[in-house]
Amino acid sequence: MAIRNSGKQLVTRSTGNVFADLRLPNADEKQTKVRLAVAINRIIENQRLSQGAAARRLKINQPKISALSNYRLEGFSVERLMNFLTALDRDVDIVIRRKPRSGRTGRILVTAA
Repeated sequence: MAIRNSGKQLVTRSTGNVFADLRLPNADEKQTKVRLAVAINRIIENQRLSQGAAARRLKINQPKISALSNYRLEGFSVERLMNFLTALDRDVDIVIRRKPRSGRTGRILVTAA
């Protein structure tokens, strides 16, 4: 939705998904991956794990931990990221429900507790 800002600039309100706002393909998947990666990186940081220790815990090599910590997520599936969370002693709950009757399409939402 476009709105006027002080009468000078046209500002477009965000959809809440920067990837969708940029009209990138697979925007929901990209946002889901980023939110999962944020959760993983916070856990690794809070547990003060080195990249080597995190790699051993997640059963991947250190360069993949580096990619994950820098949000280079092309090589990671949503499923794999969820498996990393369970390896870090977290539960991952997936809730499926009917969408509201609004005109929007169904969405994927990831929320870290």
